[in-house]
Amino acid sequence: MTTHTSTSTSTTATATRQAGNAGGITHSKDTAPDTGRPWADLARQPKQQAQRYAQTTLTPPVDVVEDSRGITLYADLPGVPKDNLKLQVEADTLTIEAEAALSVPEGLQSSHTEVGLARFHRVFTLSKELDTENVSAELTQGVLTLRIPKAAHAQPRRIKISGG
Repeated sequence: MTTHTSTSTSTTATATRQAGNAGGITHSKDTAPDTGRPWADLARQPKQQAQRYAQTTLTPPVDVVEDSRGITLYADLPGVPKDNLKLQVEADTLTIEAEAALSVPEGLQSSHTEVGLARFHRVFTLSKELDTENVSAELTQGVLTLRIPKAAHAQPRRIKISGG
């Protein structure tokens, strides 16, 4: 039997692997190792925790679907209201910047916050075949849908045949 122990300020986990068994992970009570009290170090330093994560940016997961008329980009931006979303196309570069509005409900107080203000940032290089003048965007239930059509010169077209 092999035992591996991993300790952090928020959790202590022990993983046990037995011969012929996939093993498992057991979690002890979340405690601050230096005090033995739940979340003690975090409760003492909420400003430092907030500052630690204030400059962090997250890369939103994105799906891109291409069809004969252009591309559709789907980006997951949970908690982002429309007012906190900035989309910019400059030359062949598309930039997505957003901030989630994660607020604590009235009358409650957060005892631990790892992502107090989630900032999202993603940059894409666009093909010259795309028409960046006609981009459309919609934000619904935390999912940004961007539609970028192909430029006229890149659209498939039927060629008329003349003669007899």
